[in-house]
Amino acid sequence: MQVRFFTVPVHGGGDAAAELNQFLNNHRILSIDRQLVADAANSAWAVCVSFDHVTVTQLVPARGGTRPDKVDYKEVLTAPQFAVFARLRALRKELADKEGVPAYALFTNDQMAQIIQRGVSDVSGLRGIQGIGDARVEKYGQAFLSVLREAALPSAVDAA
Repeated sequence: MQVRFFTVPVHGGGDAAAELNQFLNNHRILSIDRQLVADAANSAWAVCVSFDHVTVTQLVPARGGTRPDKVDYKEVLTAPQFAVFARLRALRKELADKEGVPAYALFTNDQMAQIIQRGVSDVSGLRGIQGIGDARVEKYGQAFLSVLREAALPSAVDAA
């Protein structure tokens, strides 16, 4: 994991915001912390971005595909991790179908892969994944954590 800091002025910060957006679009983002620094006309957003050193263009294209931003999770995850990923996808589809919402509205594929790679085992771990907030943790967390507990995979940190 790497970290990069940005300062985006509240007034006239278009160029800084564009630089931040370009960075976000070209990297695999793990988390974003932002804080408003209030200083009258000099007020600005201080943004800390944690990201994976892999850029979007380095991600593995899906089998037979040419889009570099489409990840083949069979290539990214180990075989045991992918088995858990498949179980999480099935659970996500089942829950999404019951609610009549798109599957990605629960968790994205990238979020589920990060959950598995980080060895998430509790609600605080779920909240540590970018884009997963309290509402999704409350609504879906226990069902997903149940699958993860059944699988009991070692985290990437344990494997290192």
